[in-house]
Amino acid sequence: MPYPLSGIKVLDLSRVLAGPFAGRMLSDLGADVVKLEPPEGDVTRHWGVKRGDISGYYHQQNAGKRNIAVDLRHPKGVLVVKSLVKQADVLIENFRPDVMARLGIDYETLAEINPRLIMLSISGFGANNPDSRRAAYAPIIHAETGLIARQAALTGAFPTELPLSVADTNAALHGLVGLLAALYARAQSGRGDHVEISMVDATIVTNDGLHYALEGQSMGVTNEVHETAAGLLMLAGEFKYIWKLLSSVYHVSDGLDPAQDVGLADKIAARRAASKAFFTKTCGDRDAVILALDKMNIAWGDVRPAEEVRELASVKARASIQEVDDRAGGTRPIPASPYNFRHLASAVRAGAPHLGEHNEAVLKQWLDWSDAEIKDVEAALLTKPLHGIEE
Repeated sequence: MPYPLSGIKVLDLSRVLAGPFAGRMLSDLGADVVKLEPPEGDVTRHWGVKRGDISGYYHQQNAGKRNIAVDLRHPKGVLVVKSLVKQADVLIENFRPDVMARLGIDYETLAEINPRLIMLSISGFGANNPDSRRAAYAPIIHAETGLIARQAALTGAFPTELPLSVADTNAALHGLVGLLAALYARAQSGRGDHVEISMVDATIVTNDGLHYALEGQSMGVTNEVHETAAGLLMLAGEFKYIWKLLSSVYHVSDGLDPAQDVGLADKIAARRAASKAFFTKTCGDRDAVILALDKMNIAWGDVRPAEEVRELASVKARASIQEVDDRAGGTRPIPASPYNFRHLASAVRAGAPHLGEHNEAVLKQWLDWSDAEIKDVEAALLTKPLHGIEE
């Protein structure tokens, strides 16, 4: 089956997560994604277990891409970028908002070279505002947009970081939506565009409970983990709803005398105790617990460690974890492409690249450069380390 983005050329100047994740998804969809790194490489090349000299983190976010290592502080490095832009459909970058301009490769400059170019810029706080120059990583955005405070309020625990970088991945996915929309529009107009995404905006718009805070209300439904004979289960719905079903479907009682004046806190404590007894004792094993939950139409999920995600039946059936080239003669696991089409293909097509692995191949295939032309820019390829470019 054909890949939907086959023939699309993407130049990926991004690093760490938000930009690279967007580039990884484009690669899964068939685009030729060339990651351009500084000679010292993306910092994530040092995160996680290394196999075939590729770290786990870098592998997950950059599988399927090709790689060239270019010093953007060298004039010939900028020449390489501008030459590649002539052939590119998409450019991805996630520097701070003013860095591309200081390098001489801002959108206005590149659009003159290639008016069809679609440039995706992802930054923490967006361009042209007092926060634009602030360093921004996912934990900072989680804190500034209320996610960490909300988690602390719900759990009663001291504020702590979230266990995944949702600010980065949300920005990447919204960036994908924007650039794919721009690609569609370009098919009609012939003109490219600049898609500018801030991690703050992407986090705010994907916070489905933000309306409570914006309208001065307390937080809505709180889902909880319950102790059961089936182990720890996450049950969907606040406890008030679960108790209503327990009492109406299974006639579970809180044991309180209706004639007595019992305070709300004592009533809730009695009902929670009765609920726990039902799920741990009345339902004596896993089958009984699941049968009861299904009868009450309560959605449930095992609280499993991430290393056991492969045991989830749907993950097995859908091959959500696949094996790809580990660059050392074997394979290693990676999350598969999430896109499933009826008539099109999407897949992780290769392992992540080594630094500078495709310098010559990309310059010849994208630009049709001769050996002499490549030699003319070799001082900018895998030579001087970058100094002073701020993330």
